Order: sequence, then C-alpha cells, then structure tokens
Amino acid sequence: MYNTEQELKEVTGLCRDVFTKKTFDYGASWRIMRPQSITDQIYIKANRIRSLQVKGESKVGEGIVPEFIGIVNYGLMGIIQLRQGYSETVDKTPEEVVALYDEQLNAALTLLAAKNHDYDEAWRMMRVSSYVDLILMKIQRTKQIEDHQGKTLMSEGIDANYMDMVNYSLFALIKLVCEHAE
Repeated sequence: MYNTEQELKEVTGLCRDVFTKKTFDYGASWRIMRPQSITDQIYIKANRIRSLQVKGESKVGEGIVPEFIGIVNYGLMGIIQLRQGYSETVDKTPEEVVALYDEQLNAALTLLAAKNHDYDEAWRMMRVSSYVDLILMKIQRTKQIEDHQGKTLMSEGIDANYMDMVNYSLFALIKLVCEHAE
C-alpha cells in the first residue's frame, strides 16, 4: 500500500533542500526574473526531460529527477513572483525567500491533497511521460495567458497553471524516487 503523505514529504524535502542550498549559494537573485522568464525556464526543463525520454540517453550525465525538482522550484518561484511582483534588485534575504517558498509549497500540498482525494490517486496509473506532456501543455497555456497580459475569459490563471506543473512534477518524483526505491 502507498503512503502518499510520506512520499510527498520525501520528494518535497528533496526540492526544498535544493532550493535552500541554491539560495545559500546565490541569494535571492531570481527575484529579478519576470514570470515570463520563469515560464521559459520551466519550458527548458520540461523539454529536456522529454528529449531525454525520447532519446533514451543523456550526454551531460544528468538524469530527469533534477529537472523535475527544478520544475517544482521554478513553479513555486513563479507563484511567488506573481504574488510579490519581480524586483529590479535582490530585495529579500535568503530567510525571507525560504519562508515564501514554504508558504507556496504548503499551498501546493493542500491543493494536491484535495485533488488527490477527489481523483482517488488516479495519477499513480499514469506514466511519467504523460506528466511531462501535461507540463508542456500547461506551459503553452501559460504563455498564451502571458501574451494576453494575464487576462482569461474562462480559464484559470497563470498561478493555477504553475501549481499544476508543480503537482505533476511531484507525482513524477514520487514515481521516480519513491516507487523505484521499493
């Protein structure tokens, strides 16, 4: 039997660890990024995952797990930028951005738990490649909304798309890290 709560704790711990270590190394330098640039960074990571899945090999020796971690972290940074606005300078301390990260990570986990309840863990029957395709689709939707200056007629906004990208990446990480560890 699966323990989704424990698995989420494990994979979010990996993501948070990378975020906090990079924050130590680089500070909050990402605060100067506009949301569109973050969307493009997520695209680069998702496209690389898809490329590695199709080609079946990596010439630089890095697998797809770090890329999914990157999508989680960039997705949460994107939501922070939407809420806080981007800055012309590094305007937050490492402690402040980690607190903002934790706040958005908790929001993502709350949404994930609610959806997981309603969908009855159907994500477990999906392939990792499907998560990548869904993330790439969400990126295209996000770019379209960004091109319309955030205005939609009926659809959820950019933040909801970032949140979905985060959640699909967490599902993939569970399948790649936790289920393969068993």
